[in-house]
Amino acid sequence: MNRNHPNPQFARPGFLLLNGVWSCRFDHGKSGAQRQWEKSRGFETAINVPFCPESKLSGIGDTDFIECMWYHRTIAIPQEWEEKVVLLHFGGVDYRCNIYIDGQKASSHTGGAAPFTADISKFVRPGREHDLVVEVYDELRSHNQAFGKQAPWYGSKQCSYTRTTGIWSTVYLEACDKLSLTRCRIVPDLDNRAFHFFPEFRQVPQRSKFKVTLYEGDRTVNTEERSIVPGMSVTVPLENPRSWSPADPYLYKVKYELFDSKGKKTDEVFSYAGLRKFHIEGKRFYLNNEPIFLRMVLDQGFYEDGLWTAPNDEALEHDIRLAIDAGFNGARLHQKVFDPRYHYHADRLGFLTFGEFPDWGMGFWMHFTTDPCDVYRSFRDYFAQWREVLERDMNHPSIIGWTPFNETRNYRDLEEHRRILSDVYRLTKELDPTRPVCDSSGYVHSETDIWSVHNYKQVPENLKEDLATEPVYAFAPEVELPAYNEQPLFVGEYGGVKYIPEGRAPWAGGSWGYGTAPVSREETIKRMRELTAVTVNSGAAGFCYTQLTDIEQEQNGVYNYDRTSKFSNEELQSIFSQKPEWSKF
Repeated sequence: MNRNHPNPQFARPGFLLLNGVWSCRFDHGKSGAQRQWEKSRGFETAINVPFCPESKLSGIGDTDFIECMWYHRTIAIPQEWEEKVVLLHFGGVDYRCNIYIDGQKASSHTGGAAPFTADISKFVRPGREHDLVVEVYDELRSHNQAFGKQAPWYGSKQCSYTRTTGIWSTVYLEACDKLSLTRCRIVPDLDNRAFHFFPEFRQVPQRSKFKVTLYEGDRTVNTEERSIVPGMSVTVPLENPRSWSPADPYLYKVKYELFDSKGKKTDEVFSYAGLRKFHIEGKRFYLNNEPIFLRMVLDQGFYEDGLWTAPNDEALEHDIRLAIDAGFNGARLHQKVFDPRYHYHADRLGFLTFGEFPDWGMGFWMHFTTDPCDVYRSFRDYFAQWREVLERDMNHPSIIGWTPFNETRNYRDLEEHRRILSDVYRLTKELDPTRPVCDSSGYVHSETDIWSVHNYKQVPENLKEDLATEPVYAFAPEVELPAYNEQPLFVGEYGGVKYIPEGRAPWAGGSWGYGTAPVSREETIKRMRELTAVTVNSGAAGFCYTQLTDIEQEQNGVYNYDRTSKFSNEELQSIFSQKPEWSKF
């Protein structure tokens, strides 16, 4: 396992990291293509990639709307990559981009949240340097694109924050043979004591072989080798299996190898896998066939100096440890696609998560505009991105469910709303039948495995009354209840109690939390504890408290925006470690 790889679950040796100083130019008139900027050999402004130009860490910090910009850097292709497939990986570019090599268009991608890979083999030569140019369009105010919690106004307000434009996640190069893996899906099978592997290949020549080996540390546990055929699967049984759980987040090392018809190795990829099972029975969640109460926290993944991008790898791990120290066993990763290295740390620390998509901004739901917009174009983009996210992240044992949408109210057409949510629910189940899917966290449900509700009542008795509603609490019962079928109740958002520690000024004007802010630290702790006790004793299968940290003007985190403490670990543990008697974990 390459612990330093940008994507530790699919790591080839010898990758080249392209993060660092690039040059850029804003294109406010969107005329750069007419002026042939794709042929540039460098722009006038330095930018620290992968930090977006709105962030402090980019070295720019321009927070106005940037609807078009261009990037440049030179790339040197190693001589030893002769006759190799050269891949250029982007963790995320918001929103639409074109990739040029020496002025020639090599690739394009649409979607600000999803990772993508460009095969640039035809455009580069080993032993040479080339000019890489990235053209970016981010027309957020069109409402034809999903943008999550980025503000569609000039300034941040309410629960929308500073925007992210352009490259915001790691960029790297790697080389592979023409006979190589493109991905390999891993399905853990706890009950049958095995892992199932579903490899996909760049080519499928006759008499070639695929081999997978599992390790415990450096000791080989088992290995299987098969002839390559399209759509194949390989099962690797385990004689003495060790399961993955928050108490023991054990990871098996995995190595994939491909061999051509002459027995020559053409590819070697390192990965890892956790043997765990997460499922629903009745109104409860089960982990490894034991009932578990989910004690989650809302994590939006914003950083004071990097916005959507963590300042370093240690910051990703630190956020998970903050949540664990506060008594949570997991997080709802909210309105953002998180970095693969976040998931890697969650895997090895035993931290449970729901993966989500930043769907806000799609004009079908009138969150921000009632103006006409091309809603079907936004869904065309959505479906492609959601598939890319699932295909990258579905092997992580820490991810226990998917949430493709959040708070889908204010629909323009109820029947189309139901149809779209059901289509996405079914697509998600087809791509990953191993995890439950919550069609829309909070509301308005159409077809779902989890009955998620959001309730920010600040008086515990009022919250208790709502959660006791029969047959179930619903935001819009007149349209939602047809979707209810005794699913587990998950309080997907509650709390949000505002507290600014004594001696600290508000981060920004208009700082806020839900309800009336408590008058003291002691009253804040009391309210948080009592609201949490209500959710624990409501019959729900879990909760998600809002939120892990303050973000800009929204100051209702259990930690400050800079990750410093508001409360002691003991106080937070006493609140968020509460669980019903039936929960094993």
